[in-house]
Amino acid sequence: SSAVLEAIENVIQDVFKSLAQNKAPVLTVPNRADWRNIEFKDSVGLQMIPHCPTKQIRSDCPASATKFALILKILSMIYKMVQSDTYATKRDIYYSDTQLFGSQSVVDNIINDISCMLKIPRRSLHILSSTKGFVAGNLSYTEEDGTKVHCTCSATAVTVPSNVQGIKNLISHAKFMLIVEKDATFQRLLDDDFCNRLSPCIMITGRGVPDLNTRLLVRKLWDTFQIPTFTLMDADPHGVEIMCIYKYGSASMSFEAHHLTVPSIKWLGVLPSDLERLNIPKDALIPFTKRDHNKLASIQKRPYIACQPMWKKELEIMAASKLKAEIQVLTSLSPDYLSRVYLPNKLQFGGWL
Repeated sequence: SSAVLEAIENVIQDVFKSLAQNKAPVLTVPNRADWRNIEFKDSVGLQMIPHCPTKQIRSDCPASATKFALILKILSMIYKMVQSDTYATKRDIYYSDTQLFGSQSVVDNIINDISCMLKIPRRSLHILSSTKGFVAGNLSYTEEDGTKVHCTCSATAVTVPSNVQGIKNLISHAKFMLIVEKDATFQRLLDDDFCNRLSPCIMITGRGVPDLNTRLLVRKLWDTFQIPTFTLMDADPHGVEIMCIYKYGSASMSFEAHHLTVPSIKWLGVLPSDLERLNIPKDALIPFTKRDHNKLASIQKRPYIACQPMWKKELEIMAASKLKAEIQVLTSLSPDYLSRVYLPNKLQFGGWL
């Protein structure tokens, strides 16, 4: 905490120095959103390049003066929280003055900028991100406050903890971990008792694009148990994008890649080639939209696709067919095809990439 306070004090001192010299204060932030400032490394995923180019947020420029003021406002809130050892969610910060901030996304973006500028992870800034993910299966752990959590499979899952770094005494006999894109599929697999029927496993869902805590938990489980980790996603560009976030990280959070990515993650399904192999009826598939086409084209250009020839092939199949499918398409074969046939066969015979 003293390092956080010192980092904030240094920023404010620079502002005072500029004012004392009759100069307009300027904040310098790494330009984290530009793909040119991000490199791909097999062992880490997407990370910011060393000596990343920066952008200036000036106090005397109409285009950036508001952002300058908001950064100082949030820095002062962080300073107080660190001093008093209290925590707030990004939502709490937004609702402390909705008129000032204007929208939640403005707050989210500024917090990421501050974290990147100070080179301090968000958790150390005493800002919690709200959790939307669930975990179930062969796993138990103790939360920071001493609460014992058992994720044994039942009809209900456990919410991903809001302080993943604080959990300890993790115990599991799971043979693998399965990351499921959607809540509906996750719940269906729970209902089918999938975690116990095949072999003990841990299931996680970020319910779409994963929040920070879900990504931290996947990484913590990987670090602790080193078990094979698979993803079950829709066969569409959006599903591929979500899988890449778990495996390689995202451009906007590349400065925290070392704590968030699991490059050993495998793509279990639903593969575009599976749709043909399983003779999924054409009328069960969904035609591409322009947005799908643009998203797929953008993914195909990403640096990590070049080192994944099998993924490249699957994306080419998707691009050629201009069709996509949700995981639920497998119910067109039989209601419990996913848990009874598809997943057991894939896991047993190595049908992943």
